[in-house]
Amino acid sequence: MSSPPASHPNEAALLRSQPSPAEAFSRNLALLSIVALLLLCLAWELWLAPTGRGTLAIKALPLLLPLLGLWRYRLYTFRWLSLLVWVYFAEGAVRATSEHGLSAWMAVGELLLSVAIFVACALQVRLRLAAAKQASA
Repeated sequence: MSSPPASHPNEAALLRSQPSPAEAFSRNLALLSIVALLLLCLAWELWLAPTGRGTLAIKALPLLLPLLGLWRYRLYTFRWLSLLVWVYFAEGAVRATSEHGLSAWMAVGELLLSVAIFVACALQVRLRLAAAKQASA
């Protein structure tokens, strides 16, 4: 059974049944990094080095929102996640330079995971737009 004809030039690339290996890699990197960042935020604020009563653990909740979109290769999710992740980067940068000990090292981990998520999202968007452009040519 063939797929229906594309009504829009860029739709042909979006109707592909299988992602390229590079697209799968960037999606998997984004998924693994966001889950790792989620777990790091929860462990940091609830057990390892809580700030106050651990109420900052609520910062992990927005990281649950993009999981389904990343799993389903939603291009829009990759786009807005690449912007959201800079909030976590900023928090990690501030805490890495202002705290000491375990908190500073976890902040560095937050920085690295934030950058990994951004790179994975940027790569996914770039690959998908290039595939759409190639399909329309």
